[in-house]
Amino acid sequence: MASADLREELNCSICLSLYTDPVSLRCGHNFCRSCIVSALDAQEAAGVYSCPDCREESSQRPALEKNRKLANIVERFLSSQPDMESRIFCTYCIKSVPAVRTCLLCEASFCEEHLPRHSKSEEHTLSGPTVTLEERKCSTHHEVLKYYCPVDGACICVSCWVAGDHKGHDVQLLDMACEKEKEKIKTVLEELKSKREEAGRRVQNLKDHETEQRETSVALTERVSGLFTDLREKLDGLEKRVQGEISRQQDQVSLSVSNLVRQVELHKDELTKKLTQFEGLCNISDPFTFLQEDCGDIDCRSCDVIGEVGDAQCLDEDVVSLLLHSGLLHFVDGLIDMQIKRKFSVMEKSDILLDMDTADNHIIISEDLRSASHTATSQNRPAGPKRFTSCQVFSSHSFSSRRHYWEVDVSRAERWLIGVAGESLERKWVGDKSYIGYNIKSWALSVNGGFRAYHNTVFQRLLSASPVQAVGIHLDYEAGRLSFYQLCDPIRHLHTFTASFTEPLYAAFFLFPDSSIRIMK
Repeated sequence: MASADLREELNCSICLSLYTDPVSLRCGHNFCRSCIVSALDAQEAAGVYSCPDCREESSQRPALEKNRKLANIVERFLSSQPDMESRIFCTYCIKSVPAVRTCLLCEASFCEEHLPRHSKSEEHTLSGPTVTLEERKCSTHHEVLKYYCPVDGACICVSCWVAGDHKGHDVQLLDMACEKEKEKIKTVLEELKSKREEAGRRVQNLKDHETEQRETSVALTERVSGLFTDLREKLDGLEKRVQGEISRQQDQVSLSVSNLVRQVELHKDELTKKLTQFEGLCNISDPFTFLQEDCGDIDCRSCDVIGEVGDAQCLDEDVVSLLLHSGLLHFVDGLIDMQIKRKFSVMEKSDILLDMDTADNHIIISEDLRSASHTATSQNRPAGPKRFTSCQVFSSHSFSSRRHYWEVDVSRAERWLIGVAGESLERKWVGDKSYIGYNIKSWALSVNGGFRAYHNTVFQRLLSASPVQAVGIHLDYEAGRLSFYQLCDPIRHLHTFTASFTEPLYAAFFLFPDSSIRIMK
């Protein structure tokens, strides 16, 4: 009731509604701006202006001042009563009391106090409070819409059901139809809630996965940095050893050459003395005196040049090369230990050779058992239980544990199909059921009018930014993972199959006409 009293205080005395853009006169009374402007315009002809409330007169048109405080009060009142204007009030209450039901027949609304006094007869249909009564009546018969026709999905009156367009339809009372529809909606709501919860779980799982992968990326970066730190330390150590050997040899050569220099300089001094002596003898003119002089060694055998450069005065590059070679070999041998230390799997190439006994007669196998080419001429090999009747060939050895890696050159094949297959794959089938990837016992990657991954006749289209020249294949038997990589710069992951391998697997190859493949060493 306090709200109703406040509303009366906020009503304009001219329009009897809530103030709109309230302004004040000099006398202190407030009005809507549009209301007082209209009132003053009407008084202008008389030449005298007066306040509609207190009648205070003025010969001049009074100035209008915006009442900001009152405008704020009205705004706050409306915000605290957001549905006041849209509420349905009781028809029989003097003050504004919200209605709880509306009678469609009486076209009247009732509060909780007046509702019990309303007629209880069936024709007086009650609904929720509403002012749009015409919407509740049939546009054809002008009767209250009491029924719902599920056939046409429409609310109808009794005349529509008895004699109208809905005659003979299995109709329902609105309340009953509403409850049934609500039950359906409740079922849908439960499904939607379940799906929303599932979507929420998936979102969380994706976020958790993203976080996990980010943490994995950080850890992987640290491991790679650690590995390269190890590599640099090993290489730096090897470089120091090699450079140290060069420095040692240089010091040894320098010392040897210095010794030779001293020897040669002494010899040079002796030669100078001999030269001076012989020059003096040559200057003696008296034969007797000349022959009496001691000429010493005049055949110059002691004057031979000494100190020629030998092996001791040269760097021994062979020793440096040998030290470098042995150091690099040791470095390569230590790479595996460094990888294991940093928890990287070691992907050593497996020695894959082709099995001639499995090759179809339209496949030529190279002497080193690493290349296979298609031929239109039959090779007339003897039939056997291992030989394929489709244009395929297996590797000679199978894999039943651990990890294995091999690479295949497909640059000479416009179309190719390579992968792995189980030992029990049927080899005498006619048709594509025997092709690798086209049955439950094999997995394959193919380029044949498109790039696809095949298993059990189901294929997945793949994308590659460039033509594939060579493919790396990594099999982790225990983990049940078969991965294919495009060997370019940089290496790209193409596809990974996941499965539970239950029998030995062979590297398998299908040869298309005019194509050949080679297992890379």
